[in-house]
Amino acid sequence: MAEVDNKVPAEVRTQFGKGFARRLRVAGQIPAVVYGHGAEVLHVAVPARQVSLLLRKKNAILDLQIDGKSTLALVKDVQKDPVRQIIEHIDLVVVKVGEKVVVDVPIHIVGTQQAGNTLELDAKSAHLEAEATHIPAFIEVSIEGAAAGYRVTYADLNLPAGVAVAGDPTQLVVHVHGAKAKDLAESGEELAAELADEAAHAEHKAEIHAEQHEAEKAEALADAELSGAAAAAEAAE
Repeated sequence: MAEVDNKVPAEVRTQFGKGFARRLRVAGQIPAVVYGHGAEVLHVAVPARQVSLLLRKKNAILDLQIDGKSTLALVKDVQKDPVRQIIEHIDLVVVKVGEKVVVDVPIHIVGTQQAGNTLELDAKSAHLEAEATHIPAFIEVSIEGAAAGYRVTYADLNLPAGVAVAGDPTQLVVHVHGAKAKDLAESGEELAAELADEAAHAEHKAEIHAEQHEAEKAEALADAELSGAAAAAEAAE
């Protein structure tokens, strides 16, 4: 697929509100706000189709063409309709060539762990610092032939030149554990649950038995009292 031109024509807008934003979207445009570097917040409208294609890439940089001038902006936030998933608004932050920014970059897993082992993904993205105009599309993590106990943290990531970890270097990205160990753990949990159920059932039965025993004792005492009273009445006669 041909690469989409990131030079985006942006029209400054002075009207706001849901009604105006709706009319913009009907006309094939998306309302956006541009801010950063101490500049005054700028409200613009950008072409929906072109920008939607550019947003397929995480951390997209748009080269906004505003009144004949070029402004680089990093996509900071995208608001979508929760049902139709139509883009309703975009937040853009101004960046400069060579400037460092902190972003979340997707993790791509390649390869297959050893047979019988299970992979667990602990982080879908990595918190990294990179030049605004050289943000990697993704970070690749290989698990080819990984044995049980294999672990990858932020500190273990193979990063491109100029890119550094911005988050906790000990943050776990992926780890591989043996299926047998997992199965045994799950079996142990299931057995413990079954034993706990059996113990609760036995305790419940014991409580019922004790209640029945007490009821029988009370009934026997009541019968004895009645018999004693009857005997006393006969003797009095």
